[in-house]
Amino acid sequence: MRLILPALLLLSALAGCSDKPGSEGGQMSLTPASKTFKNSDVTGLGYARDFALPDQDGKPRTLADFKGRAVVVFFGYTHCPDVCPTTLSEMAAAMKELGPDADRVQVIFVTLDPERDKPELLKSYVSSFDPRFIALSGDQEATARVAKEFKVFYQKVPGKSADSYTMDHTAASYVFDPQGRVRLFVRHGQGTEPVVHDLKALLSGK
Repeated sequence: MRLILPALLLLSALAGCSDKPGSEGGQMSLTPASKTFKNSDVTGLGYARDFALPDQDGKPRTLADFKGRAVVVFFGYTHCPDVCPTTLSEMAAAMKELGPDADRVQVIFVTLDPERDKPELLKSYVSSFDPRFIALSGDQEATARVAKEFKVFYQKVPGKSADSYTMDHTAASYVFDPQGRVRLFVRHGQGTEPVVHDLKALLSGK
């Protein structure tokens, strides 16, 4: 599948997904992993500040609802063949490794495919990985607005039939600290160890 970014043409090694940040309207300069974090430190980032979407139960959600917890935000869709289930599986494994600290972490899956990802499907999908995960969805306009705020690229790729399309999309996660500040950009496919390490650091007040 073809993935076109505003600043360059990139063929993703991951089916239908890219871990290139800033692909929606600009480039993001990532700070290399510091002595504190193993993932990219984006403290002070001027975007990815908040979201406002209903969850799978219809309850309006914003970042403020999760104050006191580290929040991991990942954008994807339930029909994703590999990157999305892999990411959520890794986060579920990370939650297990965190033990009691997992109660201070919230994983949020934001669908980029509200056309097919209805609340009942989203609820079943995220809970199959971990019952503590929540999913957010909105109409096309709300989805575009939140994706723009996080500079998440997404694009429908037609399939053989009208409902068999796939979605090219940014394959990475943002992590907020318990005070609600965006702190980390986590690239896809790094495994659980860096995520667990960094979440522990954020929960300890780093």
